Amino acid sequence: MDERSVVVFGSMNMDLSVACERIPEAGETIAGRDFFTAAGGKGANQAVAAARRGARTYMIAAVGDDGFGRELTAGLEEAGVDCANVARLADVPTGTATILRSGGDNRIVLSAGANAVRTPEDVERAIDKLVTSGAAPMGSVFIAQGECDLATTAAAIVRAHRHGLFTIFNPAPACELPDEAWREVDLVCLNETECAAITGIAPADDTSCTAALDRLEELTDGGMGVITLGSAGSVARIDDELMRVPAQRCEAVDTTGAGDTYLGVFAAARAAGELIFECMVQASFASGLAVTRLGAQPSIPTWDEVVAWMMGW
Repeated sequence: MDERSVVVFGSMNMDLSVACERIPEAGETIAGRDFFTAAGGKGANQAVAAARRGARTYMIAAVGDDGFGRELTAGLEEAGVDCANVARLADVPTGTATILRSGGDNRIVLSAGANAVRTPEDVERAIDKLVTSGAAPMGSVFIAQGECDLATTAAAIVRAHRHGLFTIFNPAPACELPDEAWREVDLVCLNETECAAITGIAPADDTSCTAALDRLEELTDGGMGVITLGSAGSVARIDDELMRVPAQRCEAVDTTGAGDTYLGVFAAARAAGELIFECMVQASFASGLAVTRLGAQPSIPTWDEVVAWMMGW
C-alpha cells in the first residue's frame, strides 16, 4: 500500500445551529428559527472534505459513548473516512458546538468533551500504527488543529513529521505551540483573525500579507503559510512570489465549515501530488460551494461537484 493518504488528528463535535436576525447583546434573549443539528468539529470536517476529494483518509479522535458520538462516527464512515482510531469513551460526553447564524455569518461556542482527553501517547501510537502498516506512507499529509488538547496536538505533529509526513497545522481557534512543535510544521493554514493573533500582523494588503507570511516562515523554521481571507480569497508565497487565489463569487448562506472544507481539499490535493497553487485553487472552489449550503459536514461538496463548477467557471 503506497498511495499517499491524509491523516487527521482533531475534534469531532455535534453542531447545534440556530438562525437569528442579529447576535444578541449580553443578557439579552431573542427569537431564533431554523434550528438543526449537524455533524461538525474542525478535524472531522477536514477529514470529510479530504475523503470527498478522493483521498484515503484516517481520523484520530475521541467521542463519548453516546448518541452524538455514534452518529458522528457513522457519518464519517459513510463519507469514506477510516474511524478505527476514533476512541469511544464511556465517562465523557461527545463535544458540541453551539452556533448562532446571522446574515451569512456565525458565532460559535465550543464544549470540548471527549476532544480534550486523548493523551500524547494515545495519538503517537495511532500515528505509529498507521505509518508502520503502510496506511500512511512517507509523503502522506497530516493535519491538526487547535480544538484538542494542545500538548497532545504538539506531540502528534512532531511524531508525524519525524515519520516523514507533510504536516499542516490549522491554529483554529488561535493558539500557540511549543517552539519544538512549530519547527515540525511544514505548512500553517489560518484565517486573517488567527493570523493577526499569532503573528501580530493583520493581513490587509500585499505588504502586510508578505510580512505575516515572513513571520510564519520564521515561526516554523522554513515552513510556509497559507492565509485564507474570506471573500478576498487566499494568499501564500510560492517561490518567493506572493500568490493570490480569489474567492469564488457566490451567495453565502452559512460560513460554518468553509475553512475546514478549504483545508481538507487542500490536504487531499497535496497528497495527490498537486502543486501548492493548484491545491489553493481546488480548495477555493470547494469552500465557495460549501458556503452556499447550511451546516458543516452537510455542506461539503463531492469532488464531482467541485470539478463541475470549475469547468463551468
